[in-house]
Amino acid sequence: MPDLKREEIERYLSSVLGTRATVLSLAALGGLHEAKNSKGYGYGTPVRVDYQMDGGEQRSAVLHTMSPGPFGHEHMADRAQELIWGNRAFNRLPRHIRSLDVSGFRPSGGLISVGNVEEFCLLTEYAEGESYAKDFERLRDTGQLTDLDLARSDALCDYLVEIHKVPGTDGGLYIRRIRELVGHGECIMGVTDSYPHHPLFPASVLERIEHLCVAWRWRLKSLTHRLRQVHGDFHPWNILFRSGTDFSLLDRSRGEYGDPADDVASLTMNYLFFSLQRSGRLEGSLESLFLRFWQRYLERSGDREMLDVVAPFLAFRGLVMASPIWYPTLPDTVRQKILAFILSVLVSNSFDPQKANLYCGA
Repeated sequence: MPDLKREEIERYLSSVLGTRATVLSLAALGGLHEAKNSKGYGYGTPVRVDYQMDGGEQRSAVLHTMSPGPFGHEHMADRAQELIWGNRAFNRLPRHIRSLDVSGFRPSGGLISVGNVEEFCLLTEYAEGESYAKDFERLRDTGQLTDLDLARSDALCDYLVEIHKVPGTDGGLYIRRIRELVGHGECIMGVTDSYPHHPLFPASVLERIEHLCVAWRWRLKSLTHRLRQVHGDFHPWNILFRSGTDFSLLDRSRGEYGDPADDVASLTMNYLFFSLQRSGRLEGSLESLFLRFWQRYLERSGDREMLDVVAPFLAFRGLVMASPIWYPTLPDTVRQKILAFILSVLVSNSFDPQKANLYCGA
């Protein structure tokens, strides 16, 4: 966090209060040594700000900050979420201290008020291109494999090999990503909670899948050496191709680092998914791409351990694909085979791409 500057705090307070404010004193509250003695863990050091308003009235406020750390506070966005939530929630509970505003620090030390923001938005560049999903739809409908299909699959594989070379430095992030794979609202348990009543997916089946995935969490959480740079949501709708193999990516998700198995599972499950829609099994052009991608990735990355850890990542993607919410028109025969695949890989010690049809019961 930048050093607190009296003049910047005065400028900020004046903008929030709507009148000139003069800072009289700044004092840290509950320094780190005191936080350890009283609470055992300190997220940040609050600063008391004594100030005088135009007209002479003196008041005090506390500027709260949050330091990086575990318990879901590793990323700046985590800490922003907590502070933004507090700005409204504090004021909705009787007898709770009131929040005056929530703000952010500029690199210069200046503060930006965001307390009145209703929702946040993200402004990005615009990228030309067509979704890679168009290629999958054509392969599903025609079965015709082209040289460009091979080249694009290879380009995406090589891209993953390259970004996965970058290691993470905080092993705690790996533990978090595996925990979130199972329990996050966007991942396994969030997806199972979204399932409507369906004869193929009674509560007992979804519960069994969750239990198996929790067991995988305990199997994987110590493998912190696997932490690598990832995309995090590497599916065809987040890949835009222009001419040839020139592509751009959209919407990386859930953190900059994770297990490379996440990205590989996210893409390769689509070769299986579209082939099941075409013929009820993995075969033909989509099988060729599925096996080619796996063989090329394993050879070029040298990450044979991935076969021992990929099961819950495959299960997560399978749960999305089998979901009546996400794919309401998908034939139940395809859902049944995806469900069989999920359960089969979760009870296998290691994944074998060559056995995809066996896992599906196809």
